Amino acid sequence: MKGLKKIALATAIAAAPFAANAELQALNDTAMGDVTGQAGVTIELETRVSIGEFTYTDEGTFAVSDIEIGGAATSQSTSAAGYVSSGATATDGRLLDNLKIDIDIADDGDAIIHVGSLQEDANGDPVPIDWGMTAGSMELRGNGGQNTVLVSNLDAWGLLGALDIRVDTDDVGGQAGTGTLNLDAAFTVQEMSFDADFIALGVKEMSINSSEAGGEVLGQAGLVAIFAEDPTNPTPEELRKVGLAQKGFAIVGISVYKGNGLAASTSSHAKTGVLRVDVDDVLMDINVGQTIIGGTNIGTIGIDNLHVSETKLAVYGH
Repeated sequence: MKGLKKIALATAIAAAPFAANAELQALNDTAMGDVTGQAGVTIELETRVSIGEFTYTDEGTFAVSDIEIGGAATSQSTSAAGYVSSGATATDGRLLDNLKIDIDIADDGDAIIHVGSLQEDANGDPVPIDWGMTAGSMELRGNGGQNTVLVSNLDAWGLLGALDIRVDTDDVGGQAGTGTLNLDAAFTVQEMSFDADFIALGVKEMSINSSEAGGEVLGQAGLVAIFAEDPTNPTPEELRKVGLAQKGFAIVGISVYKGNGLAASTSSHAKTGVLRVDVDDVLMDINVGQTIIGGTNIGTIGIDNLHVSETKLAVYGH
């Protein structure tokens, strides 16, 4: 619905300085230290990853081939090339770089990991980390030579505004030795394209951005109402999410832990000791510039203010 012009606009918004008014600005490294812990370990990272093939085999096989992960220039899109040539990234864009990973252990034993940017703009504010990914195909393979290509020509790039990981040592469900992995991320997908070959579908110029990037804008009060447990007294971490959303980033918060299945304990389907994934909040806009069916572009698709919350998954083998 927004197309490449909107993608370029979203890039400019997401790459803008994080500074806003005092209560909503993204926390700098010093402030993050006050939130997450004191002295710890910092790791600076740059990398590029290539995987020939990833497979999951049950009876048949699911395979993802020709995976490349790096900076924005990993994508073959024109918008990624334009972002790199604009000088928004300090390198040629092929590497996933300028990552600074701070690791702290809190007094209660919680492990706190904050992924930030080494690169700063002229105002001393962190610059979002550009990322890119491509995959040749995702397919199902049978043992008798059957083969169905689900997705091919996947090409995507975007910006990472923040990634915070916390391993909470509090016991889950009263079970000693358990804990919870909490993940909070602020990111964009500036452009994604792929083909779903088996249903003759192509998606081009897809973007994922903040709820504030277009359409209905929630504003500060609306964002606080979503992210804060107590909207009248939001925490620094909750205000940080609000600030990042206002700067153009989609927000995702999930919790992962060992727990019971979703069926009632008295049910014959009740499970224990399963992988639980709880979606605390997902807030984003999604736009598709071209939707191609049977080789013909049938138009654009827009999803404004997609909010997923109070969603629980239980995962186990069968």
